[in-house]
Amino acid sequence: MIDLWIKALHVLGVISWMAGLLYLPRLMVYHAETPTGTPQSETFKVMERRLLKAIMTPAMLVAWATGLYLAYATFQFKGGWLHAKIFLVLAMTAAHGAQAAWVKNFAADANTRGHKFYRIANEVPTLLMVGIVILVIVKPF
Repeated sequence: MIDLWIKALHVLGVISWMAGLLYLPRLMVYHAETPTGTPQSETFKVMERRLLKAIMTPAMLVAWATGLYLAYATFQFKGGWLHAKIFLVLAMTAAHGAQAAWVKNFAADANTRGHKFYRIANEVPTLLMVGIVILVIVKPF
């Protein structure tokens, strides 16, 4: 029974993490179009920081902790699909780290990228998510 609760926590963590990974770059698209020093720019800074610190990072930690537990308890870390999934989750974590660095750049008024960059960056978590879901559901190898 405990495994079902952990699985539920894992799904909740993943959903929350993904929501942030998809929303934060969208905020950055609009922030990149906003002149620095304006009230709107300062509002974006607060929104980005809160999303990262209060939702995304805790959700990522829950997803990782419960995911590692399930990988061990359920699969003993065996299976090619599981290894590929873990690789993609590591890539998702790298995307999270990149977004955290971009938040710091915006906070310091040091952003040098345009809105198009963030529009493209917004697609990376989506592509990783597609791969992860296929691996978990289909288990192709």
